[in-house]
Amino acid sequence: MHPAISKNGVAVITGGAVGIGYAIAHRLAQEGMQLVLLDRDAVALTAATERLQAAFPTQTLRAVVGDVTEHATVEKLYQEAIALGEVSLLVNNAAIIKGAGPWEGAAQWRQVMDINFWAILTLQQRFMPTLIAQASSSAIVNLGSKEGITTPPGNAAYNVSKAAVRVLTEQLAHELRERVQNRVTAHLLIPGWTFTPMNFPGVATDAPQPAGTWSADQVVDRMIEGLSAGDFYIFCQDNEVTRDMDQRRMQWSADDLIHNRPALSRWHPDWREKFAEFMKGV
Repeated sequence: MHPAISKNGVAVITGGAVGIGYAIAHRLAQEGMQLVLLDRDAVALTAATERLQAAFPTQTLRAVVGDVTEHATVEKLYQEAIALGEVSLLVNNAAIIKGAGPWEGAAQWRQVMDINFWAILTLQQRFMPTLIAQASSSAIVNLGSKEGITTPPGNAAYNVSKAAVRVLTEQLAHELRERVQNRVTAHLLIPGWTFTPMNFPGVATDAPQPAGTWSADQVVDRMIEGLSAGDFYIFCQDNEVTRDMDQRRMQWSADDLIHNRPALSRWHPDWREKFAEFMKGV
């Protein structure tokens, strides 16, 4: 187990009311951690905290309602966390998926980047000096996406936001390694197709899980496994995509630059068949 996942350690989770965020909170409560959850949906957050408190009556739990893009909310989250003790784990999970095209939806671009990228940077800037100053081990987990690596067409704003998170977290991991070795670590959690309210809006949480998806609990299991192994890139599959398929898709995407192919050649009419042949090697 990663030393940041420790009994009575303080875990801070944004977007903690539902989906992957809630599943992370539940698992960390099982490990005996104190929780500080942030979500802008007050009703969902109240329901989540009530379920957690009922399941783990002796655990300390704090809930902060607010928008992760607002300075006052970030400051309240920080103060609630440090009041409980040394912060062991920060999970930047809050995100939205609705994006916009390359020259459309300026307002939507700003909202996606504010929530998916700038809020993560702001939280890092607020928490990292504290984590570095602490004597105990800690970790930060940022939620990335495969769309931030292979950048498929159709949702440019979301892809750009997640590509930015990947680069930011890579830079963070390097700087932490140079400054404090392994006492504070950074990790990029990369879910596959997961049965969550973000991916299936309006679907009841007790609805049957679509066959091709992973559950949020499976993603959390992989996160714990990856943290324990010291992985930076914590890749998750689903029930339709294997790790080998993911790796070959990423290899093809990287080779676009190396071989000077057309942008997003995987979806280019002149290269689709070549990509299909390439994937037969899986």
